[in-house]
Amino acid sequence: MNRPVLRAAAGVLAVAVVATLTACASGSAPAGSAAPVGDPVTGGTLTYLEHQAYTNLYPPQAGFYPNGGLVNNLTARLTWQNPETLEIEPWVATDWTVNADATEYTFDLRDDVTFSDGTPLDAAAVAKNFDTYGLGAPDRGLTVSEAINNYASSEVVDADTVTFRFSAPAPGFLQATSTINSGLISPATLDLSLEDFGAGNAEKIIGSGPFTATDEKIGTEITLAARDDYDWAPASEGHQGRPYVDAVKIIVTPEDSVRIGSLLAGQADYIRYVQAFDEARVESSGFELFAPQTRGVNNGLSLRFTNPLLSDLRVRQALVAGVDAQEVVDTLFTANYPKATSTLSSSAPGYKDESAYYAYDTEKSQSLLDEAGWTAGSDGIREKDGQRLSLTVYEAAPQPLSKQTLELVAQQLKKIGVELNVKAADSGTYAADIKDPLKTPLYHSMVGRADLDVIKSQFFTKNRNTLLSDDAELDQLLLNVAGDPDPAARIEDSQAVQDYLAEQAYVIPLFEEPQVYGVAPYVHGVEFESVARPLFYDVWLGDKG
Repeated sequence: MNRPVLRAAAGVLAVAVVATLTACASGSAPAGSAAPVGDPVTGGTLTYLEHQAYTNLYPPQAGFYPNGGLVNNLTARLTWQNPETLEIEPWVATDWTVNADATEYTFDLRDDVTFSDGTPLDAAAVAKNFDTYGLGAPDRGLTVSEAINNYASSEVVDADTVTFRFSAPAPGFLQATSTINSGLISPATLDLSLEDFGAGNAEKIIGSGPFTATDEKIGTEITLAARDDYDWAPASEGHQGRPYVDAVKIIVTPEDSVRIGSLLAGQADYIRYVQAFDEARVESSGFELFAPQTRGVNNGLSLRFTNPLLSDLRVRQALVAGVDAQEVVDTLFTANYPKATSTLSSSAPGYKDESAYYAYDTEKSQSLLDEAGWTAGSDGIREKDGQRLSLTVYEAAPQPLSKQTLELVAQQLKKIGVELNVKAADSGTYAADIKDPLKTPLYHSMVGRADLDVIKSQFFTKNRNTLLSDDAELDQLLLNVAGDPDPAARIEDSQAVQDYLAEQAYVIPLFEEPQVYGVAPYVHGVEFESVARPLFYDVWLGDKG
């Protein structure tokens, strides 16, 4: 397997981070096997290195992994999705009922849950949370959650009972109540504007989870402090009561070499975003590697067919056949990144194998482009009516090795006479360009959620709409997924969407994306929610040796 060794040079920011890590380090990590685990120990501070700074903690906008990693620990939810079974279990809600057409949900609540400022988490607070997430608050910039469909209203039945009603079937709502997008925050916090949830304001977020945010240094550090009064973990968690650790010190560390070096030197205990080229180094040094899957829409390229260059199905089919996803995986990644065989991950609910549509076949590509009237120019790039078959894509900062992935795809497409220009995401026009199919005809992304609705979140015109679509048929197929109350029929609906995306060559799936973490051998109780965000509640620190 040919895997290039890539290293980032440590700049000024990296030097600053090293200084911070040295100040908070408490000894060297052993390179060998961990000592016997024994009983959990309460106390201590976990040093966690995050690849990127968070941007916003409004739960419906917490899909970005640094955002979600914080919201996951600052908030409890009505329900818990067991990451092993994907079953929905009680959390703040003790039980629930759903009517036959999934237009009414009633939840019974625990009566002992509080927000971190001591106010009760009662039915009125829950109702305000979902009224905000389901309807939005445009005057304050608070958007509707992409996890909630067809929301109409709430009713506070009594202090411990709340009912939600929907204008059409909403079969995904129960799972939505388990996601970080539905993290329960205090009524006072819900009165804030979107800007108040942004960087520098974490201490304003009054949540219901096992930790609170303290000591924030914008863009570089934040501490999660354990709540001594927290005592409402899901029953399937490892323990009840307060978290084991006293605090989690999160340090933003963009440099790959600094994150890995700090972990191996014992200056950090737990890091996110171990690059594929560093996995073997981490494991061979006696550290644990965790690579939980994100179980949603695979890492891939959306082909924006409203761009005239991509309006011809034959051109899109040629691009799909001209990309060798297996070469991408073999060259840049590891076994933790399985080649994609559909728009959805093979571990996602409703997955259907669409491999036949995504076979690498350059002869097919050449034939399709010839048939569509694109002929090779003097430099090998195809032309038609005086226009080059030249496309643009921006690297995606949240995606692993995005630049290298796109550059390899560009090399592959060049073989069939297609030019792919890869632009840096820090361009001054980036934010506007990615919303314009003429300027950005290909878009690199993924989204994680362990529910059938995830495919709607990615492609529906009123959600993320990564295709910048105007396809009414696709929209209707996606609405079927979100609105069919029959569980078996919903799976068929999702598979119909996967069929349609494959038939129309709207997407080039690349690989199933994990989140990869490196952990010192004395760190125990490592766990993740259902789409791989870390939960620090059960983590405890053993003897460092």
